[in-house]
Amino acid sequence: MPIIKHNPKQLFPPYRNYSHAVEVNGDSRILFISGLNGYLSDGKTMPESFEEQGEIIWGHIGTILKSAGMGYDNIVSLRTYLASPEYDEANVQLRIKYLGDNEPSSTVICCQLLESKWKLEIEAVAAI
Repeated sequence: MPIIKHNPKQLFPPYRNYSHAVEVNGDSRILFISGLNGYLSDGKTMPESFEEQGEIIWGHIGTILKSAGMGYDNIVSLRTYLASPEYDEANVQLRIKYLGDNEPSSTVICCQLLESKWKLEIEAVAAI
């Protein structure tokens, strides 16, 4: 299944680890991953730091991808909700760590999250 990145020169240069648009072509399976937060498997425990919450979330994403026979390289779109703009650089570093050369379409939104202890929430779309 070809995944084609669309970053036309007429647009502003893509941000790090990002594509303006990603096209999935041909017969494929598409996996929509709901917004995930940093709770551990007990559903009650959550570390306080942004980095620890982010590591847990990316681990959850990896687990879901594996259950569908996919990996991080199959992610074609991300939507990240940050509790504060101050977390932007740490968020970018996590994306680079887990996505490597994969540059999915991506949107980052700064907003108040459902629970005050949440520092971020991530939803993803993957295709194979």
